[in-house]
Amino acid sequence: MKENMITVLKIEVGEPPKIKEIPNELSCLQHEVGGLIECVYLDDGSIAVVNEEGKLNGMEPNRRLGADIICGPFFICGDSLDGDFASLNEEQIQKYSEKFAEIPAFTGKEPELEPSIEVIGFDFLGGMR
Repeated sequence: MKENMITVLKIEVGEPPKIKEIPNELSCLQHEVGGLIECVYLDDGSIAVVNEEGKLNGMEPNRRLGADIICGPFFICGDSLDGDFASLNEEQIQKYSEKFAEIPAFTGKEPELEPSIEVIGFDFLGGMR
């Protein structure tokens, strides 16, 4: 069942993470990241909700996430069994508060800051030409 309000961990550029309760509506989720949303699924059932065009729009680098750098504000939320956004539990809040506590310094010359596109091709004919 979709929650009307969700508890998230908001990570703003240059600030420590903050616990925040936000409406679980698309316009409100977009407001939190300053534009279109993109979901980055994390290994524990959590989701990093980031600005899909953060790098293209020239948003400031915020935090490293895996092999990438997230630009602009983002938040971490949970994932329900139905595929809806859900509140984080206490364990997830603690984990990501610690993970994103350090505010990194970026030079602006990091290669991860360059926008990139990954193209994956498929051979639908399966070699039968």
